[in-house]
Amino acid sequence: MKYYIIAGEASGDLHGSNLMKALFKQDEQAEIRFWGGDLMQNVGGELVMHYKERQFMGFAEVILNLRKVLGHIKFCKSDIEKFQPDVLIFIDNSGFNLRIAKWAKALNYKTHYYISPQVWASRASRVEKIKHDVDAMYCILPFEKEFYKTYNYDVNFVGHPLIDAIADRPQVEETVFRKEHKLSDQPIIALLPGSRKQEITKMLGVMLSLVDDFKDYQFVIAGAPSQDYEFYQGFIKKKNIKFISNRTYDLLSISTAALVTSGTATLETALFKVPQVVCYKANAISYQIAKRIITLKYISLVNLIMDREVVTELIQGDLNKKRLKKELTSILHPEKREQLFLDYYELEKLLGGRGASENTAKLIFNAIRNSK
Repeated sequence: MKYYIIAGEASGDLHGSNLMKALFKQDEQAEIRFWGGDLMQNVGGELVMHYKERQFMGFAEVILNLRKVLGHIKFCKSDIEKFQPDVLIFIDNSGFNLRIAKWAKALNYKTHYYISPQVWASRASRVEKIKHDVDAMYCILPFEKEFYKTYNYDVNFVGHPLIDAIADRPQVEETVFRKEHKLSDQPIIALLPGSRKQEITKMLGVMLSLVDDFKDYQFVIAGAPSQDYEFYQGFIKKKNIKFISNRTYDLLSISTAALVTSGTATLETALFKVPQVVCYKANAISYQIAKRIITLKYISLVNLIMDREVVTELIQGDLNKKRLKKELTSILHPEKREQLFLDYYELEKLLGGRGASENTAKLIFNAIRNSK
């Protein structure tokens, strides 16, 4: 059968690649055309557009690049019509994907959505449109099934794909890894400043302001695959700051603590059992708009899933050197670390077991095959 997959950002590329592997197991003759990144491209199929070409952070940035965004939507619709897929599979990236879903449903394409839009965070009224435009929804967060149930929308909880991604990764030997990247024997504080230039610029400076206060540690920046080393170079001004590109999981596996930009990385860090401080600072206009429409108590996935504050969140004005130093000192203390480890194990249980990609691929394949 013919599958058309639309993913955005590095996390969508990761989950999309694992879903593609699972689809090829179900359907060896699958034809897959996709919007994604390097990981999806390595699996097979045909890349239409790389996510690097359409990364915009926040409301203000989208508005400033509106002509380009609309051009991408127009091109996507045209490309789908030429390919004539048996099913469209949307992965997260709701701003773009829900527009395509509405158009596609009107033309009787089969629409399946893997990794639910975060309608539980803001504008829950969108659920009615999703019910109309999306034939099947596959959720990866345990509370989402109950959320949708209140709107009489039956969805599938398939487990979280990060469980598989982390379990299946090649194991790294710490001594070899440190030598390969010229790291000392000092304990590591990992810095995960995000994947977009705007967020990295806002976050990394504050994170690195602590370097002189923690001289017994080495700070290691986890470089995003979407950015070149040259972009990070301007931030690396001291000896105990290191940079490692596109090896975040290996870095987390040997880290003592982490400073993490809010997003999927907060959950990844928790699954590696690394104590963390969650950081978030946006464009002032984008933040003020978001503040008025987002109804959540927390911004990190860790706290949202646990429904209580497990990790400290420093948002906007609270993300400053004084607060960050205090919170980093706290997670380096044995008592705080022990509590975090216990919370992280509880979190992992809530996410379900392995097999999210396989579960989703089977459900999609069977649904489309049975509809023929």
